[in-house]
Amino acid sequence: MFAGAPQYLVSGLTQGAAYGLIGLGFTMIFNTTGIINFAQGEFVMLGGMLSVCLLGAGLPLPLAIVAACLATAAIGGLMERLTIRPLAGAPAVNAVIITIGVSILLRGGAMLAFGKDTVALPAFSGVKPILALGAAIQPQSLWVLAVTLALLAALKLFFSATIQGKAMLACACQKKAASLVGISVARMALLSFGISGLIGATAGAILAPITMTAYDVGMMLGLKGFAACILGGLGNPFGAAAGGLILGVLESFGAGYISSGYKDAFAFIVLLLLLFVKPSGLFGKAGVERV
Repeated sequence: MFAGAPQYLVSGLTQGAAYGLIGLGFTMIFNTTGIINFAQGEFVMLGGMLSVCLLGAGLPLPLAIVAACLATAAIGGLMERLTIRPLAGAPAVNAVIITIGVSILLRGGAMLAFGKDTVALPAFSGVKPILALGAAIQPQSLWVLAVTLALLAALKLFFSATIQGKAMLACACQKKAASLVGISVARMALLSFGISGLIGATAGAILAPITMTAYDVGMMLGLKGFAACILGGLGNPFGAAAGGLILGVLESFGAGYISSGYKDAFAFIVLLLLLFVKPSGLFGKAGVERV
């Protein structure tokens, strides 16, 4: 009955770690600005596609990935500066609609720049699987999990030990009070979009050797990441990561034991069921808009 369970678990954790990173990007922006950024999935796409493009241009793989992540972070910052900041004072729903427009623009631009072909990055450290506990673990899966843990630790350090991190937390709690004590809310919003772009691009780059990438992968990955942050509790960074892992594992087991044809539906079925029972998510606080 449980044949293949270790393999499904490994696959689910790998995919779920990527969902968690994407959900983390949603959370960063929501906490600082109150906006759901539906262009987050396109940051993931850009991370993968730019890495492939720069690698093809002759850059070494590590340098290509770093450059792609930094470029996507810059695009995130540019997006905030050109499309979100001019809407200061407007209802949040206006900004959300703008992010959908930016998502469509980025997807179309990527199609024109990179073409419609599906491409992949080479695995970071070979493709020979490691056999453990009845599962064949791809070395790239270990990279995905390790990079996710490293990013979570870095974010924990950023929020607890740096002035900028504490200023972003202050904006998340109460923007007016933060501005009264001299924190630039606009600068924190710019920083949150940049970090969100960096996290999304990292997810895209580490996932590209496993799932491959194309100009149109961002929409579905973005929806899965959004489902992960809602599952974990909107506004809770570590809830988003945990939500991504839970979502990935459920999706993998569902595809393995029921049907892979319904793989993409499992995430949203689980999300709907949870929202009926606990609307604030697994780790969210009821009745609180931001954590």
